[in-house]
Amino acid sequence: MKKKLSAAISRIGPSATSVITDTARRMRADGIDIIGLSVGEPDQGVPDHIIEAASRAMRDGQTGYTAIDGTPELKAAITAKFARDNDLHVSSSQISVNCGGKHSIFNALMATLDPGDEVIIPAPYWVSYPEIVRLAGAMPVIVPTIAAASYKLAADTLSAAITPQTRWLILNSPGNPTGSVYSADELEALGNILSRHPHIMVLSDDIYEHIRYDDAPFATMAAVRPDLADRILTMNGVSKAYAMTGFRIGYATGPEWLIGAMARLQSQSTSNPSSVSQAAAVAALEGAQDFLGERIAQFRARRNYIVPALDALDGVSCRLPEGAFYAFAEAEGLMGRTAPDGTCIESDTDLARYFLETAHVAVVPGSAFGHGPAFRVSYAVSMDKLKEAMLRLEQAVAQLR
Repeated sequence: MKKKLSAAISRIGPSATSVITDTARRMRADGIDIIGLSVGEPDQGVPDHIIEAASRAMRDGQTGYTAIDGTPELKAAITAKFARDNDLHVSSSQISVNCGGKHSIFNALMATLDPGDEVIIPAPYWVSYPEIVRLAGAMPVIVPTIAAASYKLAADTLSAAITPQTRWLILNSPGNPTGSVYSADELEALGNILSRHPHIMVLSDDIYEHIRYDDAPFATMAAVRPDLADRILTMNGVSKAYAMTGFRIGYATGPEWLIGAMARLQSQSTSNPSSVSQAAAVAALEGAQDFLGERIAQFRARRNYIVPALDALDGVSCRLPEGAFYAFAEAEGLMGRTAPDGTCIESDTDLARYFLETAHVAVVPGSAFGHGPAFRVSYAVSMDKLKEAMLRLEQAVAQLR
């Protein structure tokens, strides 16, 4: 039998973070002591009241099909969350519940993009944005940003990237991989540009909303520019703040026509998210939120350790992120150096491989996020692991000539 893959699947590659994480798992299974700093998964565990809600749902028989895009109870909890946290007042018909935050993005883009359409994506970007755009047959338009500007898209840069084919702008704040956070004023400036181009929608990825390290209020485009709300999809989920990565619940709010299209697509793909996970998500959103302060304090302490340590490495520079739990380290100074075995480090992919094979530390090359040479470190691990990882990385960098 001749093997044939679709044109759509041939346009995309596997997730770079997943590939590196899977490689690290295989090495660990072979008995190698790998410290994984590649995956964005909080290590604090799911709060007890959420676990109890999931258990209670199973005991009460909530194990069957639900409405395609979310139970009434979860949609009510989400609408209350948007009103409470974001000053967004929406109805349940404007809420979509999906099988993880990635699924929310996938549904929105697949429901709206055609060949020839363009999507503006500031780089560094989360690895899946351009791949989903390509899968839909559209064109990702990658707009570089720089560390000196905190890796944020400026209004004039956005204006220069817009064409008649532009369909979406994707914004992620706090950002993965950089931890950059857009202020209300910065979003206002971007909104001024978008107001001149009514054919462009905005996908606001707010998944790291609650993981921030300064006192400034969180800003999201739909709240800053309510005049544009009918073309903004605001996406969030329970995976990061509540450490519920395996529960696979993402959600979004936007105009009813888009939410309805996302539900139609979901009805022919995954159908409803897990009923048990939805019950747990209700508890997460409606329950006490005070534990978040302690968790953010832990992330802040780790950030305040790992960023100066990375910045002190010869040939590396690293800015202090304002949110999320990643450090994005520029590594131009390590390019062209030679490893002890004679291998030349010609790219950040070579560097990540060298760190994994020599230091047994898994990081993700910056090129996977559209910006290199660099590498991303996740500090969603214990301080002990971070300190051991830095000892290993310091030794590995010192061995380069």
